[in-house]
Amino acid sequence: MATFESKISINRPVSDIYQFLADFNNHGQLMPDNVQNWSASYSEAGFMVQNTIKLSLQITERIENKGINIAAVNNPPFPVQLNWLLEANGSSTQVTFTINAELNMMMKMMVSGPLQKLADHEAGSLKAVLNRD
Repeated sequence: MATFESKISINRPVSDIYQFLADFNNHGQLMPDNVQNWSASYSEAGFMVQNTIKLSLQITERIENKGINIAAVNNPPFPVQLNWLLEANGSSTQVTFTINAELNMMMKMMVSGPLQKLADHEAGSLKAVLNRD
């Protein structure tokens, strides 16, 4: 299992961040430019990565003001889980975004960089989106 993680602090209450992340409709704002054809409902999302891979995601667990767990569904190229962990810290919130992927050695060499960039991009975008509200 390969793990890619990004940690940030956002100067917002944990409840604001949880409410945003709990709805997949908001996650489109966090995606990098190579994500195309984003479509979402409250609990599911689908998209293409630069016309190469089609992915479907589903929120598998919502733990109020603590975290959101997401899994790739419908035959992803490799098993992957995404987890948002929220921790209140006074008036701010510590946010940890983790991508766990089951990768063989060849896949790990090919996708480790892009998956770490994705983790960093989504966490940074979350901070940017919520700080402008």
